[in-house]
Amino acid sequence: MSAFRAGFAALVGRPNVGKSTLLNALVGEKLSIVTPRPQTTRHRIIGLVNLPEAQIAFVDTPGLHEGGRRALNQALNRTAASALNDADLVLLVVEALRWQREDELALRRIVASGRPAIAVVNKVDRARPKERLLPFIAELAQRHPFRAVVPVSATGGDNLGPLRQAIVAELPESPPLFAPEDRTDKSLAFRVAETVREKLTLELNQEVPYGIAVEVESMGEEDGHTVVSAVIWVDREGQKPIVIGAGGARLKRVGTAARRELNALTGRRFHLTLWVKVRENWADNAQALKALGLE
Repeated sequence: MSAFRAGFAALVGRPNVGKSTLLNALVGEKLSIVTPRPQTTRHRIIGLVNLPEAQIAFVDTPGLHEGGRRALNQALNRTAASALNDADLVLLVVEALRWQREDELALRRIVASGRPAIAVVNKVDRARPKERLLPFIAELAQRHPFRAVVPVSATGGDNLGPLRQAIVAELPESPPLFAPEDRTDKSLAFRVAETVREKLTLELNQEVPYGIAVEVESMGEEDGHTVVSAVIWVDREGQKPIVIGAGGARLKRVGTAARRELNALTGRRFHLTLWVKVRENWADNAQALKALGLE
């Protein structure tokens, strides 16, 4: 009988290649928020997969990117780089038929780390023309001695089984690193704050997402409900009315959408109270980033 394997597999790549969607698909549960906006993921998030022969601790990371002058951008790159350096195995997630400068940046980080790597070609269901897919995969295999190159569709759930098996083959022999009932290393308060931020980002579209952070101030049980008070931080006074909306309508929509999703995800009944406050230029302030758990 083969030995049990366990280890950390970091999902690394440029923004918007689908790392968070892939984590959620591999784990079978929504742990990372997903929006069309780059740099939605700001934290290192662990999602656990327990198999008969192995335990995989997937680590979702912020997208590695260039040109970020704000303290927040620099903190996101540091978070991604540190997760890569702590991993047993790195998954370089790329988008089918699209190799860009920031993909090259991510690959250089992997080479520098010396970690074994698997290339994951995501969004193959959207690849057009299809006949370019095999040459793209062959070209990717030439860029680095990857242990495997696996095409997948995170949204469609295609080819995830073979990807899991390729990962297990590269993990060290080890007893489980986490209890079998664990799904993530993040608290319920973290998931509440992230769900609110996701709904806000989707609602605001192009307006202010980079200047927004969400912090849970209090959470408790009351009359069968999980009662939460959370603050939405914006970094300029002029953003506050945008977030609140006419007559508070936008804030109400965000709260309703977040509450419904949290109810569905956790099986609890949530009561959310949201406040909007200004913390001037928090995304450029190292102390503020630390206070918000972003450093």
